[in-house]
Formats: sequence, C-alpha cells, structure tokens
Amino acid sequence: MILIADSGSTKTEWALTDLTSPPTILHTQGINPFMLTTEEIIRLLHSELMPQIFSPEIIATIHFYGAGCRPEQCESVKTALVHHFPQSQIEIQSDMLGAARSVCGHLPGITCILGTGSNSCLYNGTSIVESVSPLGFILGDEGSGAVLGKRLVSDILKRQISPSLCQSFMKEYNETESSIIHNVYKKAFPNRYLAHFVPFLNKHQKKEEIQRLILDEFSRFLHRNILQYNRRELPLHFVGSIAYHFAGLLETAVRQNGFQPGKILKSPIPGLVEYHASIK
Repeated sequence: MILIADSGSTKTEWALTDLTSPPTILHTQGINPFMLTTEEIIRLLHSELMPQIFSPEIIATIHFYGAGCRPEQCESVKTALVHHFPQSQIEIQSDMLGAARSVCGHLPGITCILGTGSNSCLYNGTSIVESVSPLGFILGDEGSGAVLGKRLVSDILKRQISPSLCQSFMKEYNETESSIIHNVYKKAFPNRYLAHFVPFLNKHQKKEEIQRLILDEFSRFLHRNILQYNRRELPLHFVGSIAYHFAGLLETAVRQNGFQPGKILKSPIPGLVEYHASIK
C-alpha cells in the first residue's frame, strides 16, 4: 500500500491506496514544519492519523507533500513519520511540487495554490524550475484565504463595506473589533483564524462590492506572483479551496490579465494518485 499526503496549513488529506482501486481518504489537521515542532507532529500523527490506519506495517511507501516543506524543514516531518512508520520508504516534498504533479502530470505548466496560503511555480513536466516566494500572509500570500479574510475584516472595521453587509458579518460571527484584534495579534495561527471568514465571502460573492474585493485580490496574486515567469503561452492551473469555491471569479481575473486558465481543482490528491500510478 502507498500513503499519499497533501498538507496545507489548516488540514492534511491522506490517500491510502494500492494504485489499482479507489483510495481511502483520511483527514487530519495541517502539518506545517514552520509552525509545528517534530514532537508536535509526532503527537498529531499519533492522535489523529494512526487511529485511522489499522495496519501501518502494510504501507510500503509514503509520499508527503506539505506546506513549509523546504529542504531544511523536511527532516522534521520525515522524523515524525519514521517514528510511526519505521518500515516505510518516505519521500517528503513541497505542496507546490505535489500540486504541479497533480495538475500537470508530465507536461509543462504554471501551477498555483490558493488555499489558506498561496504559492506558485513554473513546472517543466519533471521538476519546478522557478518559483516566486509566497512570503506568508503578512508579507505575501496574495489571493489566499488568510489574505481575503484579512481584507474582509479590515474593510468591515474601517467601514469600507456597506452597513448591511457589516451588520450581517457581525451577526453571523458574533465578533467585535476587540475580539478580532485579540485573535489576530494574540492567539496562535492567525492565518487560520482569518481564513475562517472566507465562507462569508463565498455566501455573498454575487454582491458587486464583494466581487470587486475578490477580483482585485486575485489580480494582485497574478501581478505579484505570475507575471515574473513571462510564460503567457502556458496554461495557468490552480489547486485549493479558494480557487475551487471562487472558480468563476478566478477565471475572470485570469482572462482579464491576459492568461489562459487551465484546471481548477479543490484537491491535488486524485491527480497525485494518477501521477504515482503512472510511474510505478
């Protein structure tokens, strides 16, 4: 059996498969080595993943694709996985390479992740040849759930959005200015907190003022992350919950900025299963 993981900052999706039949899909919290220590990852796997896997000894190979999995951070995730799967061969790669393998397979393309965070790369059909640093939700992560949520609450608190929508927001989330500031500046994982307001944007995305906000943020993502590749002839693929739920507005932004839209998928897991089946 093979275990394939796609991990963002909020959640991890695991596919347990023999590559011949439909995979069993499992879920845990996100595993980002920038945010979690090796010991915390070990505990998370113990409490959330292992109870869902009844025979860990049958897993021959693990392919883990994760946010924050740069070369210097990969060892932390690998150590945690080896702790629970000592007999398995383990590959740790970035979530960006996982997304590229999923949507491009063995063909060149530009791949983007729009989830809690955002990222992009130029992929040559085998490996990532160029990328623009996402920089996280404070300095970057344009187009992400965290930044869309940040813009939404900022506009609401500064009264840049219509009073009716401001009232709807405060009623739906039972938030105050003080509670929002406390959660953003004092509590852990402010990116996840801000991203949890995205359903409000989704619910009201047909309203013109919300559309303007989303289209502007998607255009910022394209200008600050995609123009640098200078490869307008390549399709622009997207993976992630933000891309999926705002697909119509995303395609509009892509076309308005002179790019050709490619695949828009909620999860890279089905494509990763196909990719690993093709090279087995």
